[in-house]
Amino acid sequence: MRMNKKTKKNKFAVGSTKYALLSVLGIAGFFVIWQLLVVSGIINSKYLAAPTDIIKLFFVKIAETAPDGNTLQVNVFSSLRVSLLGLFTALILGIPLGWLMGWYRWVDRFVTPLFEIIRPIPPISWIPLTILWLGIGLKAQAFIIFFSAFIPCVINSYTGIKQTSPVLINVAKTFGASNFTIFIKVGIPSSLPITFAGIRVALGNSWSTLVAAEMLASSAGLGYMILMGRAFARPDIIVLGMLVIGIIGAIMTALLELAEKKIVKWGGRTR
Repeated sequence: MRMNKKTKKNKFAVGSTKYALLSVLGIAGFFVIWQLLVVSGIINSKYLAAPTDIIKLFFVKIAETAPDGNTLQVNVFSSLRVSLLGLFTALILGIPLGWLMGWYRWVDRFVTPLFEIIRPIPPISWIPLTILWLGIGLKAQAFIIFFSAFIPCVINSYTGIKQTSPVLINVAKTFGASNFTIFIKVGIPSSLPITFAGIRVALGNSWSTLVAAEMLASSAGLGYMILMGRAFARPDIIVLGMLVIGIIGAIMTALLELAEKKIVKWGGRTR
């Protein structure tokens, strides 16, 4: 049995290494093809910068502010501040609302009609009203990101708690647990996997709406840097901003997955 367990572990390690290498090769192959297309002139460098030029620009932009007036790290910090403010506000308000809607019928009946009207509205369409309500600046930018992240938080936490096993609920009732106790100790832990799926969607949405949010009179940020790259016809600036957004999003997704493993395990133990 010990040999079998060791063999399984070795096979798993070999399989994981193989897939990791395939991922690296896929990314490397993409950048090599991109480089060749630009260097060979098939794609004009006026429209798409080569990866080597973007790498050089990355190091230059750490020290220099041209053309948008900020170093790269200033833009990254500004975007993180806006994105995280909108995202965390959406998590704090959206997830509990979804749980309450999914568990208490009266909350569902009260909130769902309005929610279903608001849900299809694109986040960008809120920009004119946001300017009227909040002016221009950090609050207005964070609100656009909040709205894009809020919807999936509500939907997934609602769906997750709705799928709580009736068997678990009946067992808790048998032991005399109140509805609120069952909600806290059974419903919420059961909903965590689907709730975290919603958080991942919300995280992606928060970064995908960043450029639109930073159109609201920003003077810094990755979205602002991209807009300035367009204004000055600098595809290298545009692509650098896009790649940095993608890399930060990937890092945050990986951190979220680590947190999910810890919290979902805790949820399993509380049931």
